[in-house]
Amino acid sequence: MSTCASLSSALAEPVTATAATARTWLLLEQPGPWGAKALTASHLGPGTGRALERAAEGTGVRVALIRRPGRHAALRRPSRRVFVAHTLPGRSWVRTAELEDPAALLGVDFTALGRGDHQEFGQPYEGEPLALVCTNGKRDQCCALYGRPLAAELDTWETTHLGGHRFSPTMLVLPYGYAYGRLDARRAKETLSAAAEGRVERAGCRGRSAWDRPGQAAELAVRSLTGEDRAEALTVVAAVSHPPRPESCGAALGTPARMNVTGIRAVAVAEGR
Repeated sequence: MSTCASLSSALAEPVTATAATARTWLLLEQPGPWGAKALTASHLGPGTGRALERAAEGTGVRVALIRRPGRHAALRRPSRRVFVAHTLPGRSWVRTAELEDPAALLGVDFTALGRGDHQEFGQPYEGEPLALVCTNGKRDQCCALYGRPLAAELDTWETTHLGGHRFSPTMLVLPYGYAYGRLDARRAKETLSAAAEGRVERAGCRGRSAWDRPGQAAELAVRSLTGEDRAEALTVVAAVSHPPRPESCGAALGTPARMNVTGIRAVAVAEGR
């Protein structure tokens, strides 16, 4: 069976600078099945899900659902675990709380969360690095096919959407916010061991979510060149990006595809051709 992940791997498509962009992550436990757009297609309820999406829009906060591995019956629990994590270097933190009603999150100042002010939300999370593996097969079958076995092996949280399904299995590591792709259990454990020591494992690293794509590429290039692996050692001051523009008059603003030649190499040509 050809999948987006198998095709991407066969083409050796680089994973660098493909991490979802978010300075702050808000992760809400929601057992049970998830739809393709899980915030509005789960037992959370579409009204609460839409309200969370609106609250987060334009704030730098990305909202995702999480659940424990295993059977996904919608178990009734008196409370749900919530994690909030900020990922900027030197200011990274993770806080956690138990909430009876997810709608209580709508009383949080999302703009403040996006700039790194946790507003004394919950309590500091002081456990091992927090790992989340994308497993939402309703959004992309590769996430279920490759992500669920990895989440079960690591006994860590499943999550709804980390982007880059073609790099499945994908994993996000907090508090630093580095995303990874094409992991197996051994490499995932090595990645988490490095994070526990405040280091970045470069193999399979897609980038730090605090930065946009050019920033992710720049940071990983410096790490590759210098061998620097301390998670908080580098920051991105600025990235040169072209402004959004339409592909044609009247079209929506976007970022049209652009190809740049970065190198030319000679190849041998057989005689007689």
